Amino acid sequence: MAYVRKPKVDKSGRTSAGILLWRKRKGRLEVLLGHPGGPYFAGKDADHWTVLKGEVEPEEDLLAVARREFTEETGHQLADGPLIELGDIRQKSGKLVLAWAVEADLDPETVVSNSFEMEWPPRSGRVREFPEIDRVAWFDLRAARVRIKAAQAPFLDRFERTVGEEPVA
Repeated sequence: MAYVRKPKVDKSGRTSAGILLWRKRKGRLEVLLGHPGGPYFAGKDADHWTVLKGEVEPEEDLLAVARREFTEETGHQLADGPLIELGDIRQKSGKLVLAWAVEADLDPETVVSNSFEMEWPPRSGRVREFPEIDRVAWFDLRAARVRIKAAQAPFLDRFERTVGEEPVA
C-alpha cells in the first residue's frame, strides 16, 4: 500500500481518558497497549501504540470515560480492582490524556474493538469502516517504551515507579 500522510489536526482543548491494563508474567511487569486501526496506521509499529483511551465530553466523569473506552475498544468490561492514577500528559496534537493503571489479564485474541467510518482512499467518495483499535498486545516495559507513542511514555515511567519492576526469577 502506498504511504499516505495523515492530515494534521489541532486537538488542543480536547481531553481523553484511558486505562493501562497490567499483569505480572514470570516475575516481569507487562502492559496491554492498543494499535490504532485504519489505513494511516497500517504497517506502523514503533511510536504508534497507545493506552486504550477515548475523548471526554464536557461534564463527563474522567474515570467513567476511561472505563467506557476500555470496554468499547476491547469488547470487555474492565475488571474491578485498585486503580493507580498515572496523571496526565499532552500529546503532540495538543490533546490532554489522563490514564489509570489496573491489574487484570486479557486474552488479546478475544478483543473486538468498536469501529469508525472514513472516506478511503482520500477523495474517492467511498466510505469504509475500520476498527478503532486493530489489535492489542502485551509488552514488557522495555518493549512497551519502543511501541507506545512517545508522549505517552511518561505513563509507563509513573507506572513503574509506583508498582516497581521485580527481577526475573
